Amino acid sequence: MKRIAILASGSGTNAQRIVEHFAQHPAAQVVLIGCDQPGAGVLQRAWDLGIPSYRFNGQQLKHGAVLAELQAFKVDLIVLAGFMRLIPAAMVKAFPQRIINIHPALLPKYGGKGMYGHHVHEAVIAAGEAQSGITIHWVNERYDEGEHLFQANCPVLPTDTAETLAQRIHALEHAHYPEVVERLVRDLV
Repeated sequence: MKRIAILASGSGTNAQRIVEHFAQHPAAQVVLIGCDQPGAGVLQRAWDLGIPSYRFNGQQLKHGAVLAELQAFKVDLIVLAGFMRLIPAAMVKAFPQRIINIHPALLPKYGGKGMYGHHVHEAVIAAGEAQSGITIHWVNERYDEGEHLFQANCPVLPTDTAETLAQRIHALEHAHYPEVVERLVRDLV
């Protein structure tokens, strides 16, 4: 059985959906949820779901402690689910084509440093886009520039606010991210 680690910085709804998905489809198991924010909701979700959690800071990520923890857990795939930090090159090298991220826009538009959450949705609305969506991609050493694995879109309505658009984007994330993770896990050698 393949072993998944999830890294998150926020409330953890995507992490929870992935854990619940693999409880029903045992192609893999989430063995660790890592978080860089004290008090983030994902830590409580990990506890409630019975998944070991690992709290770390930016220095631990940068200097290899997180990489060592992931290796100690014999992780096959790292799933970023609302994780806000850049993944260090050493970690990308240690897990080539084994780290994925989900972005709340149709990349390559509205990606890069500082483009997350409501910032993305506000930019999409301000630009007058007719469509937005999600992009699931491999992670490399730069924000949101890895090879795209999957995209799904939804309309941007004339009455949308960042909050109403975010609701439709979250629905896309919850529907598609677990399925894409499962497909990737099944393809791992």
